[in-house]
Amino acid sequence: MSYSLGLYRFVDGELVPPDMDVVRTVLAPYGVVPGKSTANGMEFWIRADDGGEAELSVSDNIIGVERPAMGEIRGVIAELADRIGAGILTPRGAFLFREDSRDHLPEGMKNDSVFVPEITREALEGVEARTA
Repeated sequence: MSYSLGLYRFVDGELVPPDMDVVRTVLAPYGVVPGKSTANGMEFWIRADDGGEAELSVSDNIIGVERPAMGEIRGVIAELADRIGAGILTPRGAFLFREDSRDHLPEGMKNDSVFVPEITREALEGVEARTA
């Protein structure tokens, strides 16, 4: 079974695409195959200094993260979400958002989300541990 995360950015209750310039900037230091274009979007395979890897796929308004390793890769994913103003959906259905995203979420999502001042590796791992 594959472990995956999803990054979603909302503005005024609507799902919006990520800023691809920011995505490329954040992922560039980790890119093994940076920015490979596909018919539906962009794919990235990233590797951190500790050897952890993940595959990211940007399609439409969503960034899918497949098999994100524990360790530094979680920090890269957290930094990416924080910098693009996105929330992270964990496999157990918990959403992690920055506090300043609260008023942009669709109706009903606020009650099922965890809010933090900044999305960090520690915040992500904390949400994952609470919902495991």
